[in-house]
Amino acid sequence: MGMTMTQKILARHAKIDSCAPGDLIEASLDMLLGNDITTPPAIDIFEKNGFGRVFDADRIALVPDHFAPNKDIKSATQCQKMRAFARKQNLKYYYEQGQEGMGVEHVILPENGLIRPGELIIGADSHTCTYGALGAFSTGVGSTDLACAMATGQTWFRVPEAIRVELTGKLGKYCSGKDVILYLIGRIGVDGALYRSLEFTGAGVAELSMADRLTICNMAIECGAKNGIFPVDEATIVYLRDRVEGGYTKAPDWLYPDEDASYASIIQIDLSEIQPQVAFPHLPSNTKAIGTFEKITIDQVVIGSCTNGRIEDMRRAAAVLQGRHVAEGIRAVILPGSQRVYKQSLQEGLLEIFVDAGCVVSAPTCGPCLGGYMGVLAEGERCVSTTNRNFVGRMGHKGSEVYLAGVEIAAASAVLGYIGSPEEIL
Repeated sequence: MGMTMTQKILARHAKIDSCAPGDLIEASLDMLLGNDITTPPAIDIFEKNGFGRVFDADRIALVPDHFAPNKDIKSATQCQKMRAFARKQNLKYYYEQGQEGMGVEHVILPENGLIRPGELIIGADSHTCTYGALGAFSTGVGSTDLACAMATGQTWFRVPEAIRVELTGKLGKYCSGKDVILYLIGRIGVDGALYRSLEFTGAGVAELSMADRLTICNMAIECGAKNGIFPVDEATIVYLRDRVEGGYTKAPDWLYPDEDASYASIIQIDLSEIQPQVAFPHLPSNTKAIGTFEKITIDQVVIGSCTNGRIEDMRRAAAVLQGRHVAEGIRAVILPGSQRVYKQSLQEGLLEIFVDAGCVVSAPTCGPCLGGYMGVLAEGERCVSTTNRNFVGRMGHKGSEVYLAGVEIAAASAVLGYIGSPEEIL
């Protein structure tokens, strides 16, 4: 029986010829990731068990991004613990706020060239599945797994079944990868891919930018998937060429699904048929196409996060907001996903557009996405957000509401004061 891309990566890292869904394997890791929420407890476990030194100081990335820049004493203490551990272990990839290369973890690891096709990555954050956009197997784990993996460089997996998602066509105006993944989640539900690999294939892949693919894989977990993964094509190589140290010119010749690979199901999606999507409270699967629902007034808009904080997202937002102003009574928060994105936005004049439009521009942080700071909602407030979750209380009070959408819809909604399309203002 043939293997999927995910199964091939897992088998290679387990040093076995093949593996099948349901197999339990122990595999070596190429990169480990932790943030300021999940790393401190992992450090406690690491030290309690007397592990001493990490397995490889060049294969662990620690990123203080959730409550950083520090919002209070507790968050400062969490970051202090990470910082001390990174110095003690002489970690190569510890990213301090404000430094070059810093930002939101799932934006900066690909941006800084730390992810390569065919690699196996774990992170103590559920959206670690982002890196499948580059042809890697990446998935989220808990702090205990991170602690043990930092010591051994290995962890165990149950090999997942796969769902083949065949993409055709080309996205229409104001649609992006965010709409693709919201559409898919709306079709199959929040448990529709539970502990399965989402393997994206088809001619439509070439029509998606790397930003689209990163967004799609980022939200694979929102339908329960173990990981999402795209094939490596010319767009992937171009993206990696100037980012990976030493350059990158060719993907591993084994990194493709076998013709006789087994899939639990096959889902076909014509990209041209997707309309801009909005996920209503309180599930990412509660999706409706723009224009199919009554007017919903809002209080806040958030554009950014590990889902939509890349330079392409900033440009999309600026294209809608340029020459316009946020509606009276609406708060609009823009969060570039990294220092590099922030600087490039500054150089391209995007930040000036945001400020002139009446937006708050924040340092790179996860902040409002998880109800941390920089945009926490009060009871009864509604927010249109380009983030990845809209559970009860996700961005603040349990009586608030979060509507997930793509960048153009979010930006247009900020101007309109209600959930709407750029076509209403452009």
